[in-house]
Amino acid sequence: MAKKPEVPETPGRVKQLRMIAKIIKQADPKGMPIVYASAFGTLVLCVVIGLVTGWWPLYVIGVMLALTVGLVVFGQLAQKAQYSMLHGQPGAAAAILQGMRGNWEVTPAVAVNRDQDIVHRVVGYPGIILVSEGPGSRVQKMLVAEKKRVQRVALDVPVYDIQSGDGEGQIPIGKLQRHLMKLPRNLKKPAVYEINNRLKALPQTLPMPKGPLPRGAKMPRPKMR
Repeated sequence: MAKKPEVPETPGRVKQLRMIAKIIKQADPKGMPIVYASAFGTLVLCVVIGLVTGWWPLYVIGVMLALTVGLVVFGQLAQKAQYSMLHGQPGAAAAILQGMRGNWEVTPAVAVNRDQDIVHRVVGYPGIILVSEGPGSRVQKMLVAEKKRVQRVALDVPVYDIQSGDGEGQIPIGKLQRHLMKLPRNLKKPAVYEINNRLKALPQTLPMPKGPLPRGAKMPRPKMR
């Protein structure tokens, strides 16, 4: 009998928390002490209030509240650690966009130039959002060209262009999700899927080879049927 393929075991919840804690510690050695201090401080505060008021159920509430506060701080520090690890990496904006919760359809790298500047496309309730990675002096032309391209199949849909990065007028990746969440809701759920399907039919722009073409080389021509 043929052996069944082994399925890799997914790490348990405790193991996942330990892995995330190591990432936080690498990004900020003070991160985990801050988590412990926030949870312990919340517990102490509840105990003191319980002793003053004589309301003993506050002790139990304090334990639950301390765990909640600790987990919230833990999650915030984990997100900051993720941003610090992705900072400066190609495709960092795409990784942040794909981690968004809700009805967001993300298509990474719909346009790439020879300098490896990238434009990602997001379709959600606000409409179509184009997010670039690269210096503002180079990506602005890419955003304008991509905006014209998507408007051919989505004439009445709002199109936003956002430059992600640390330059002037750009949105840092740590604030990218929040920036998109603040955009107005212009579409309904069925329209999001319909527009995304229409945009998928668009041909993807490919990067040109960097530098001059070798002597005698010719650009390929599309075959006509």
